[in-house]
Amino acid sequence: MDKKNLISIGLIFFFSLLVIFVYSKFSLKKKLNQTIQAKKEEVVYSSNIIKGVNYLSKDIRGNEYIVKANQGEIDLADNNVIFLTDLMAIIKLKDKADVNITADFGKYNIANNDTIFSKNVKITYLDNQITGDYGDFSFERNSIIISKDVAYVNLENILKADLIEIDIITKDIKISMYEQNKKVNIKSKN
Repeated sequence: MDKKNLISIGLIFFFSLLVIFVYSKFSLKKKLNQTIQAKKEEVVYSSNIIKGVNYLSKDIRGNEYIVKANQGEIDLADNNVIFLTDLMAIIKLKDKADVNITADFGKYNIANNDTIFSKNVKITYLDNQITGDYGDFSFERNSIIISKDVAYVNLENILKADLIEIDIITKDIKISMYEQNKKVNIKSKN
């Protein structure tokens, strides 16, 4: 082989290696950027999960509302809303007994303290216990509404209804059914 052919083959080989090196470096950098971007997205998503959630608020009358949950997840569409898991709430009424509420899930609004309770909702107040699948508590309305498979149990009676609304200030209770032709079922324990 003559010298010109050897130089041509050497240059072709050198440029081929250079192209492969540049391509692999660019490809590696692109994959690294994709991995970094995926990690950033992971971090952003996982950063809205909170373990051991605790909120405390007071109204102008001195009543306290405490919400505790094993876990909370901030709603990305509205950062005033947090979705809760395994929650317990305590309404500490001034000069009255506490109202305790537990549920598997909840939706708490940080701005106004309104709380939606769902699945296995249980409310206890003195010797009264109310269970249902859905609860809606509002300081603004001063009420708790319990619905879906509602059972009210006290020392004397067992009551089944579609809806119970409790005024947290007066303790007045409204018990009703969705359909007018259906009646609230009341059974005496005696």
